[in-house]
Amino acid sequence: MSRYLVTGATGFLGRHLVDALRAREHEIVALVRTASAPLPDGVVRVVGDVTDRASLDRAMDGVAGVFHCAGFVSRRPDDAEKLHDVHVRGTKNVLEAAVARGVKRVVVASTSGTVAVSDDPDFVATEDDPTPIGLLNRWPYYRAKLFAEQAALEANGRALPDNAGLFEVVCVNPTLLLGPGDVHGSSTEDVRLFLERKIPVVPPGGISFVDARDAAEALALAMDKGVAGRRYLVGACNMTLRELFARLERISGVRAPMLPMPRMAELARAGAEMLERVAGRVGMSLPVDAVSVDMANHYWYLDASRAENELGWAPRDPTETLADTVADLEARGVVWPEPGSSLLETIGRRIGATVEARTSDADTP
Repeated sequence: MSRYLVTGATGFLGRHLVDALRAREHEIVALVRTASAPLPDGVVRVVGDVTDRASLDRAMDGVAGVFHCAGFVSRRPDDAEKLHDVHVRGTKNVLEAAVARGVKRVVVASTSGTVAVSDDPDFVATEDDPTPIGLLNRWPYYRAKLFAEQAALEANGRALPDNAGLFEVVCVNPTLLLGPGDVHGSSTEDVRLFLERKIPVVPPGGISFVDARDAAEALALAMDKGVAGRRYLVGACNMTLRELFARLERISGVRAPMLPMPRMAELARAGAEMLERVAGRVGMSLPVDAVSVDMANHYWYLDASRAENELGWAPRDPTETLADTVADLEARGVVWPEPGSSLLETIGRRIGATVEARTSDADTP
């Protein structure tokens, strides 16, 4: 049994990691922003934040290793500064505190998006492929995750105090996390939008996803078996978004959208902006933004062979993950579908009602 610090322990991935470590009978210290953070009994809470170096020093007292899962998920360009602060500065703080305390190994939860994204539908990324920096510069979240990952791997091999050996860093790069327990809605939001029929068209891109429970297992395995200085891509399957929607339709009974989105990213963004303007005129907010549209025009395919071969990791059936995601959203009352109505149909009805009301007003003497 070992004592490990987990940052981000109350997040989607962090909660499942805590469960995986407790199943191995490890002692867990969680860095939390409030003392009342919901965690299982027996987990030691240390109030702090990854942007607060002093709190990290306190949290690392007596730990054998660190799992760094803390993060902030946003697709909003306006959040670029906060994303950099949490991911890049926060990661550097974690690494520096670990080295100062003589902690031997840190496992960093990165993302497959630092390497596994392309505009080529035939491209399946491995850990050794070049960074698609031109794409990542367009998306602040992935740009921040890339810089955080680079900082982490650069810290690998630093000398620990008192001749205690070399510092070891392993990165685990899960793709989109699905499955039960996403209480903050940071990863399963697109599934919720599908179930509520708020996705009006089928984007042309492709997706990879993995069960958050399996990603947590990959992190736990990386602490014991990961090669220092390496990253491990973690994903259960690669499929087009049309294929994903078809699976969700079979599982949930919710009809998938039929209308294809234009393949050209610029044209697709223009269409999203036009639809957003139309929705705004009839008093609706549209859950489609230019960044999401841009991302949905790309392919996020990966090869998880390294994690399978070196860590002994294996994902569950992706259909099980989708079914558990849908069941969890329904059980928690997160999904509020409007039966028989897609987003386009709802907008159409609103437009019709608005036109009818204006016509009636014009006819009133």
